[in-house]
Amino acid sequence: MSLLRARCPSCRTLTAVALGKDYECHACGRSFGAGLVRVPRAWGDGGEPMVEAAALSLDYPETAVVEEETLAMQTLAVASDLPVCPLLLGGCCCTHIGAVEGLAARHGHLGVLWLDAHGDLNTPESSPSGNEWGMPLRMLLDRGTVAPAEVVLWGARNLDPPEEEFIAAAGIGSEPSALLDRAGAVYVALDCDVFDPDELAVFMPEPGGPSLAELERLLGEVKESGKLAGLGLTGLAPDPANVEKLHRLTAAIGY
Repeated sequence: MSLLRARCPSCRTLTAVALGKDYECHACGRSFGAGLVRVPRAWGDGGEPMVEAAALSLDYPETAVVEEETLAMQTLAVASDLPVCPLLLGGCCCTHIGAVEGLAARHGHLGVLWLDAHGDLNTPESSPSGNEWGMPLRMLLDRGTVAPAEVVLWGARNLDPPEEEFIAAAGIGSEPSALLDRAGAVYVALDCDVFDPDELAVFMPEPGGPSLAELERLLGEVKESGKLAGLGLTGLAPDPANVEKLHRLTAAIGY
């Protein structure tokens, strides 16, 4: 499917056409603030609910569905299939690897705002589970796709000791406003387990997280900065009640 053309969520025809970052359906006339890339894979054991959640009915034109056999192939396909200012709905956080690689190549100086209850900073040697979904941010840093100074980890509250040591040694920040000030463009990697479990149905709930209203305010700051490069939503459970809340978040960031 051409990145200039997408499936309209209203009339289900391939007649939504890119107009910069926005889309307009030439069949039914609706306009949309972003094109949607679905990435229904989870790279670890037992992640089937996250895979199902990538099919939730977000009201944006579908530009691509990426279902590759390996994480390396998925990363390449996602990086190649990104609309101008993409919205991604993925299974696990490995979705963000391809998004960051593609957007970093496009923008040069890319900041990454990683919103997650977990660090995603393990390696195959340090990981207690061996699940790759606990490693994507570390993969991006170790590959040099982004530098630690270009990353803010916000909302993390369940970190393994090696992750805590790495954060301290690498100097990864925790203040979004500082990142918004210095970055030329910002990708928001939103693992929805960052929320308090009462707010959204997620795959790996962790108590003590922020409310939906708090995240709306933070995403509003990203919108006001004018530096949004893309947004990825991951880590969900396949609960239809999530859809309205996800639309609140995408609206807050300007889609």
